[in-house]
Amino acid sequence: MEKELSNLRKAMNSSTHKGVHFTEIQKKKIRASLHQQEINGSRKPNLSIYFITALAASLFVILFYTDLLANLSSHEGVKQGTKQTLESEWKVRNEYARKGQVLFSVSPDPNLTAGKPFGYMFSFKEPFVAYKGKEIEIYAHKETGERINVLPPKKITEPSPGYSSLGRFTTSLMVPESGLWKYEVFLDKKLYGDVVLSVGDVPNFVKTMDFEMIDWNRKAVNLGNNIIGNENKSGVIGADMPSINSNQKWMWHLWGTENPTQLTVVGFHRETETVHQILTTGWSIGLGGENNGADAHTPSSVNIPTAGEWAILLYVDEKLFDVLIYNIHH
Repeated sequence: MEKELSNLRKAMNSSTHKGVHFTEIQKKKIRASLHQQEINGSRKPNLSIYFITALAASLFVILFYTDLLANLSSHEGVKQGTKQTLESEWKVRNEYARKGQVLFSVSPDPNLTAGKPFGYMFSFKEPFVAYKGKEIEIYAHKETGERINVLPPKKITEPSPGYSSLGRFTTSLMVPESGLWKYEVFLDKKLYGDVVLSVGDVPNFVKTMDFEMIDWNRKAVNLGNNIIGNENKSGVIGADMPSINSNQKWMWHLWGTENPTQLTVVGFHRETETVHQILTTGWSIGLGGENNGADAHTPSSVNIPTAGEWAILLYVDEKLFDVLIYNIHH
């Protein structure tokens, strides 16, 4: 038995199990390699997680911007209306434009005054498909904040008679007091646009016929002494001075009157066919005696709301006396 064990030891000593087979450097390399495999194995990238995360982020971005653009589109009319309102700042204008394109204009009754219904004609410019089936509604409000519904919702079903669209949409509206009013047009509860009109308390002796008989070819001329008007009838010093939306002193002169006491001045803007109070103190002013060769005169402060061609109707003691035609551009 002892001999057999001795032979077994000799055989083992001659095998690969004999001696030191791995140096310390080799052991370190082996351990490092195993450690790196453990790290790589534990941090192996999961491509499906990366893909799902990227897809979710993309969908969020798409949905966010789609919703944002939809909101901007749905409120475009309101934003444009607001922008136009801020730019105009309560200056009289009878049309509304967006991006350089006029969407509609309005022509009210020349005798438009507060407290009773008057006719308004709206001329809408877009094709009828832009209005068909929608409800039109109009609000009017003042700078003081007062706001009223002057036209309840009304469904648009047909074009204006004789027009392919709403070229002649007529309605009767009423505002309770004089002054500047913004008329806001809504289509299906969305602001489409607005205009600003001057509504006055025109004296009751001013007649519609007075405006219909205006001779626009009878332009005021220079009468000398800085007076611009109609020879031997009426004229103004200051009519050539800047007066658009600013108070300007005008001196009125009248010829051919005997002991007049009161001058009433009514402005009529040709383009918009609207009546305006241009004296800053009211419709009427007292008259004084002779001056600069005229039989009567009076100083005043005027404010012209918008540029263009104007007919200035003069009433002396409640009777039409003369009409001055001015082109006022500054």
